[in-house]
Amino acid sequence: MASNAFLRGALVVLVSGASVPALAGGFSRGTADTDILYEDASVAVRSGVTYVAPSSRYDTIAGAPAHDSPFSNNYFVPSFAAKIRLYDSFSCAATYAQPFGASATFGDQAQAADLAATRNATINSKFLTHEYGATCAGKFAAGRGNAYLIGGVFLQTFDYDEPTTLGKLHLEDDSAFGYRLGAAYEIPEYAFRAQVLYRSEVEHKGDGYFAVSDIGAAFFRLPPGFTAPVTGGGSLPKSLEVSLETGIAEGWLAYGSVKWMDWSVLPQLNYTIAGIGPQQKNFNFRDGWTIEGGIAHAFTDRVAGTIGLTWDRGVGTGADLMSDTWTVSTGTQIKAGPGAFRVGAGLSYMTGTTQSLAKGGSFDATSDGNWAVGVTTSYLVKF
Repeated sequence: MASNAFLRGALVVLVSGASVPALAGGFSRGTADTDILYEDASVAVRSGVTYVAPSSRYDTIAGAPAHDSPFSNNYFVPSFAAKIRLYDSFSCAATYAQPFGASATFGDQAQAADLAATRNATINSKFLTHEYGATCAGKFAAGRGNAYLIGGVFLQTFDYDEPTTLGKLHLEDDSAFGYRLGAAYEIPEYAFRAQVLYRSEVEHKGDGYFAVSDIGAAFFRLPPGFTAPVTGGGSLPKSLEVSLETGIAEGWLAYGSVKWMDWSVLPQLNYTIAGIGPQQKNFNFRDGWTIEGGIAHAFTDRVAGTIGLTWDRGVGTGADLMSDTWTVSTGTQIKAGPGAFRVGAGLSYMTGTTQSLAKGGSFDATSDGNWAVGVTTSYLVKF
C-alpha cells in the first residue's frame, strides 16, 4: 500500500486540526506540529498559516432582540516546525504555535447590558499565547512495525488586554514552562499508526498595569491618567489525545482521534490592582472533548485529498456562549517543486445556547447558533 504512505502526509492539511478549536474547546487555537517527527527524511521543515472568520453574535440581550454586529474577531494562526534526524532512530523538532487565544469586540447594546449589570462594561478583549517547543522521538523496532517514545518541553507566553469603561487592563507572562509526553506504534506496510500524546498544564503568573479612564478616575476617586501595577494569572489546561489511522484499501486511509482538555482548571482569571483590590473574570468552564473522524484518498502519486467531521463538546456552563461545535472540513495535498503544498477549508457550526448573570455571565443573553469558516495552507520541504 505504497500510496497510503503518501496519504499519511495529507492528513495534516485537515482544517479540523486548526479551525475546529477556533470556536470550541474554550480558547484553543493551534497545535504544535509534532507530526513532523514522523517524516522520513534527515531534515524536514514545514510552515503554515490558518485564517479563521467566526461570526459569533447575540440574538437577545437582557431579554430584548439584539442588533449588535458579531462580537468575535477574525484572526490568523501561524505555525512552524523543523525536524532533524540526529541518529538513525532518534529525531528532534523545534516548533512554534499559538495554542490559545481569543479576540472580541462588543457592540453598544452588549456594553449597555454589561454596564447595567456590573458597572464596568468590557469594550473589547484580546489574549494570545505563543509556544516555543522542542520535542524528540526515539524509534525502536517492535514486531512488524516500529514503536516511538516522544518527549519534549516548551516555553509559553501569555498576553492579555481588556479595555473597559473604567480603564484598560494589561497582563502578561513571558516565561511559563510545560512539557509533552507520548508514545506511538506504526506498521508502515499497512499505513497504520496509533498515538497517544499528553500536553501538560501551564500555570501563568503575570504582571502588568491598569490605566484608569476618565470615568474610572471619578469612580475610584483617583487622579486622571492614574496607572496602577497589576499582578495575577491562572492555569491553561492540560490535554490528552489518542489518534489512530490505518489503510483500509489501496489508496484509502481512515483516521480518527479523541482529545480531552482540562478546561475546568480555569474557573476564572484572578488579578489584583494595587490600590483598588482583587478582581476576577468568570469563565466557569467544564472539561472539553473533541472527537474527529474521516477518510483520505490518493488520487495519483502526486495528489491526495481528505474529508472529515469533528464534534467538540462546548466548555461553557452558562457564563458565556461556548456551546457544542460541528465542523466539516476538506483538503488536498499536492507534490509541488521540492516539497508538498497543502490547502484546506472548513465550515463550523456552533449550536445555540444561553448565558446568564445567575451562572457567572456579565449579562443575560442568548444565541440561536453561529457559523465560522476557516482556510489553511502549508508547505513542507524535506531532504
